[in-house]
Amino acid sequence: MAQLVKLRMLFASALGPAIAILLLAMLVGYAIIGPNGILAWGDYTHQLRDSRAELKVVQAERAKVANRVDLLDPRHVDPDMADELIRRELNVGHPDEVVVPLK
Repeated sequence: MAQLVKLRMLFASALGPAIAILLLAMLVGYAIIGPNGILAWGDYTHQLRDSRAELKVVQAERAKVANRVDLLDPRHVDPDMADELIRRELNVGHPDEVVVPLK
C-alpha cells in the first residue's frame, strides 16, 4: 500500500514537467513544420521572387498606360495619338486613304 502511494506521488510530481515537455515539443515542432515555420521559409522566398517579377511587369504596363494618358491630356493632346485613337474607335479615315485588308 505504501508503494502505491509513493507511485502516485511520483506520477503526480512528474505530471507537470511531462506536460511542459510535451508543450515545448509541440511548439518546437510547430516552429519547424508549421505554416510559418522554418520549412515554409523557402516557399515564402519563392513566392516573394515571383511576386516581385510580377510587380515589375505590372509597373511597366502601368507606365505604358500612364504615358498614353499623358498623351491624351486635354490641355496638350498629342495629335498623332488623338488621330490614332479616333481612327481605331470610330473606324474612319481620310477621303484620300486606301484601306488594304490584311486577311
